[in-house]
Amino acid sequence: MIVGLTGGIGSGKTTIAKMFHKLGVSIYIADIEAKKLMHTSVEIKEELIAAFGEETYIDGELNRSYLSNIVFNKPEELKKINAIVHPRVGRHFKDWYAERSEEKYVIKEVAILFENDSYKQCDKIITVVAPIEERFRRLLLRDKTTKQAIQNRMNNQWSDERKTELSDYVIQNVDLTKAQEQVARIHQELIDLCDKI
Repeated sequence: MIVGLTGGIGSGKTTIAKMFHKLGVSIYIADIEAKKLMHTSVEIKEELIAAFGEETYIDGELNRSYLSNIVFNKPEELKKINAIVHPRVGRHFKDWYAERSEEKYVIKEVAILFENDSYKQCDKIITVVAPIEERFRRLLLRDKTTKQAIQNRMNNQWSDERKTELSDYVIQNVDLTKAQEQVARIHQELIDLCDKI
């Protein structure tokens, strides 16, 4: 079973993913794998350079700040990057999942699970939510960025309300102890569900 895990930027998806991992669940973090592929895939490098120019890579390393400046103010440019990278991440995930087919379920953590339609490949979906002020606080601390830069990134994602409507489970990630309790309950429900299949 494939369980999609998503949530808006700053909701704490990765923290929740780690809680599931501690329970023995294999986790695929799409953003991390996408970054690896952007560094290692010759095809991706060539297509990104063709789309955004030679400055996309400096000495073979992805020029993240250059791409970020292009992307976060222009949604159509973000779509171009996603069209290059996401199909490769999708294929990479299929190979990764094939190696874990004996496991009851795995989690695929994707920030834009709904936005890029990859939720359609999931059997169940968990959305992590947190109050907007808390998300801003976390991101300002973590990324040393501005509120406007955070807002620009949020504008490229669906609202929590829209995501939760399509989700099987919603985890409120404000208090860590309560979040762990929610994770343990959902984990048990998923295990029970897999046993019935």
